[in-house]
Amino acid sequence: MSIDLIKEITIQASPATIFPYLVDPAQLIRWMGTEAKLVPEPHGEYRVLCGGENPAAGEFIEVVPNERVIFSFGWDVPNHPIPAGSSEVVITLTPSGDSTVLRLTHRGLPENANTDHDKGWSYYLDRLEKVLRGTDPGPDLPNL
Repeated sequence: MSIDLIKEITIQASPATIFPYLVDPAQLIRWMGTEAKLVPEPHGEYRVLCGGENPAAGEFIEVVPNERVIFSFGWDVPNHPIPAGSSEVVITLTPSGDSTVLRLTHRGLPENANTDHDKGWSYYLDRLEKVLRGTDPGPDLPNL
């Protein structure tokens, strides 16, 4: 059985300020991963080396500038229970005054993967918020 993991944070920035951090490899690796190859268009490649050693891979499904990004996601590791492209991540950006509500929904996770991915997305969203505040979150370390 699969589950949906939902994370929501409010960031003191506009959707237009946040959006490049979701689709531009140089901006993404400031908060997530040590290497990234992103082709932000339908069927475009999504590949991020998380923590310098965990290859995440999938493809973009939908990209709506300053509003929404949807991509398939999984781990590009032989025999991993969440193979590359086997789940889906939806990130929406909703303006709220001078801030933006970022809602991340990770769909199709196996139940036994909820805790690890909840911890992982919390780690990365905290890093994103720090970058957008102008703080260096430090290197993306392995083994969260």
